[in-house]
Amino acid sequence: MTFEPAMLAALGRNPWFARQPAALQRMLVAGGRTVDLQRGQWVYSQGDEGTGLLAVLDGALRMEVALDADRDVMIGLASAPTILGRTRRSGGGPRIITVRANTPARVLMIADDALDRAAATDASLWRAINELVYAQLEQATRLAAYLLVQTAEGRVALRLLQFAQGDSVPVSQSDLAEMTGLSRKTINGHLAALERKGVIARGYRAITVVDHAALERIARG
Repeated sequence: MTFEPAMLAALGRNPWFARQPAALQRMLVAGGRTVDLQRGQWVYSQGDEGTGLLAVLDGALRMEVALDADRDVMIGLASAPTILGRTRRSGGGPRIITVRANTPARVLMIADDALDRAAATDASLWRAINELVYAQLEQATRLAAYLLVQTAEGRVALRLLQFAQGDSVPVSQSDLAEMTGLSRKTINGHLAALERKGVIARGYRAITVVDHAALERIARG
């Protein structure tokens, strides 16, 4: 069982969590389990039967989908205060993505049993989880639409903005290549061009956004 006022405050930065009644927020946090992850450590895998919610408290997680037996594709990053997941209790099937740590991370895992206990006290939890799942679907749909109409440079700029934590974007060129459908060589060319324009600065496994307004203009096409 986990209950920390600081954790409630941290998760309160998540719009979905912030909308929940204070008593339900406390039950969710108290019923969760905190896990510290090393870079590359698995959280759960596509096809896992056990479901539930996952809150990112620190660091960043990779979200991947297996296209076939030999190919996993990175579709996004989740950083604090993102809350992911769903529960089989409200319909659906097993996990549809694989999640593992992209950096050292700390997460709060709220399993189905904990959600059942919270819902026994406040049945509105199921409606709230449906709203969370809908928001995730809406975000994924809008992102897919943006990526379809963007130029290659626009796709790179959009992903950089999406994963920026302040001025820092903790992604590698390989990550960007996977998430934009471009080759690593092409990504390197676009990043070099953005750096020459004074929009970003490149470092080891991270990129710094120097001019957010310019990057937003490029992302909008």
